[in-house]
Amino acid sequence: MIPTKEEWYRALADRHGEAFQKRAEHATVAICGLGGLGSNISICLARAGVGKLILIDFDRVDISNLHRQQYKANQLGLPKTEALAANLKEIAPYIELELHTIRITEDNIGELLKDADLICEAFDNPECKAMLVNTVLEKFPEKYLLSGSGMAGMDSVNRIQTRRVTKRFYLCGDGVSDVKECGTLVSSRVMTCAAHEAHMVIRILAGEPEP
Repeated sequence: MIPTKEEWYRALADRHGEAFQKRAEHATVAICGLGGLGSNISICLARAGVGKLILIDFDRVDISNLHRQQYKANQLGLPKTEALAANLKEIAPYIELELHTIRITEDNIGELLKDADLICEAFDNPECKAMLVNTVLEKFPEKYLLSGSGMAGMDSVNRIQTRRVTKRFYLCGDGVSDVKECGTLVSSRVMTCAAHEAHMVIRILAGEPEP
C-alpha cells in the first residue's frame, strides 16, 4: 500500500530533519543526460525527497546500458526519460518530473534549464560536457552546477572526489580516467561518482556548500 503524501514527507523529515526536507521538497534539479551518471543521480535525489527533477536525454534504453544504469531489461527500447520516470515514480510516488526527450544544444539549453535551481551535468561525450558547463557558467551564473569527470576503469573508488572549482561549480570524479583509454565502465565506480554529485546537491540544499 502506497503511503499518503503526508506520511511520505513525515518519514523523510524524521530521517533527514524538518529544515532540510522543506528545502529539498521545494528544490528543482535538472539532470542532463540519463546514463550511468544521470540515472543514478536521479535515484539518489528522488530517495532524498527532492521535489522536482527535470530529466533530459534523447536516447533510448539499450542492452549495453543495463550493467551500470538504473533501467530494467523489460525497458529496452524505451526512451530513457520515460523509463527512468517510471522507475522514479515507483520509488518516490509524489515526486514531480519534467521530461525532455531531446538533445541539449546551445539553442535550447536556456529554455530547458531556466527553472532549475541546481544543474547536474551527466554526459558521456566530452564535447557535450564542455558545451553545457561553459554555457551554464555564462548564462546562469546564479545556479549551482555539478559535473562529472573521470570514473572509468577498475581503479580504486577512493580516487573519486568532489572538488569546488568556483563558488557555484563543482567537479566530481578522479579527473583522470577516460573510457577510451581504460576500455571499461563498471557500475560500482560510475555509481560512486554519481553519488558524489547527488550528495553535493544534498549538501548544498542543507546549507553546507563545501565538499
